[in-house]
Amino acid sequence: MVCNHFSIKDPMKFSKQFSQYESEATQFIKQLKQQQPDLEAQQREGRALLWDKEPISLDAQERAKASRIKQQAYVYQNKG
Repeated sequence: MVCNHFSIKDPMKFSKQFSQYESEATQFIKQLKQQQPDLEAQQREGRALLWDKEPISLDAQERAKASRIKQQAYVYQNKG
């Protein structure tokens, strides 16, 4: 006896059944964006604070490198 319960005869019909499906996460994000229309602008501003920085000039890199103090081999040992 062959079980045809799981066979899909018309794959387009199957995909049409689930084409209107939205996950709970998608529904939540849509609802959040409706409640806070400026949310994406706030996200861009936050990203700009942390990530979108101007590149550091070579002179500034050299000055930072030259101003570093070499750490001793064992940090907790006193000199002397």
